[in-house]
Amino acid sequence: MSTSAPQDPQTPANAPVIDVPVAPNFEETLRKFWKKNSKAIYFACATAFVVIIAKGGLEYFRAQKEKDIAAAYAAASTSERLKSFASQYPDHLLGAAATLQLADEVYSAGKYADAAASYQKASSVFKTGPFGARALLGAAISKVLSGQSADGEAKLKQLSDDATQLKVIRAEASYHLATIAMEAGRTDEAVKYFDLVSTLDPMGTWSRRAMMHRASLPVAPASTLLPISTTK
Repeated sequence: MSTSAPQDPQTPANAPVIDVPVAPNFEETLRKFWKKNSKAIYFACATAFVVIIAKGGLEYFRAQKEKDIAAAYAAASTSERLKSFASQYPDHLLGAAATLQLADEVYSAGKYADAAASYQKASSVFKTGPFGARALLGAAISKVLSGQSADGEAKLKQLSDDATQLKVIRAEASYHLATIAMEAGRTDEAVKYFDLVSTLDPMGTWSRRAMMHRASLPVAPASTLLPISTTK
């Protein structure tokens, strides 16, 4: 004789059977998420891909453009080509380099006003650094030689007193100030700047030239020698 399994005393005999839902597994959750969001994901990936390609293409374009500019500068072997290059790339560093070369050419030809303008134009692009300082120095000297003595001397003094400039630049500016003062009969000022040249660049060409001129001038009294920064 069979016997029925005992019923739970807490459960009524006619209680309905309830199916407890089973939590979906990870694969099922992922499948549902993908079905719902696949289009948005595809769009996001496509957008990111386009951005990456565009950025890489822009960088490549810029690099290629720089190569083309450098090649054009290297090919500018005549004055006319330099002028054309400088006109085409007025704000590029290589354009400024071309302008600097042209300034040197007109300076050598004695066209000091034109040289001053070209040197000044180049310096506005270089702004700082050795080439910028060289352009400023060229502009100052050209102004003096073109008859703009006061402006030229003022710019030379700025370079001479600027402790952030290279010492060789300061030494050359000081040398030119000394020779200008010597020719104008301002002996004390000439002595001061000749001595400064020797302090700034004792082993350089400008120092040797300064010593030759300095030997022909009297020793200035200590009270007339104004202190000038010699740092850097």
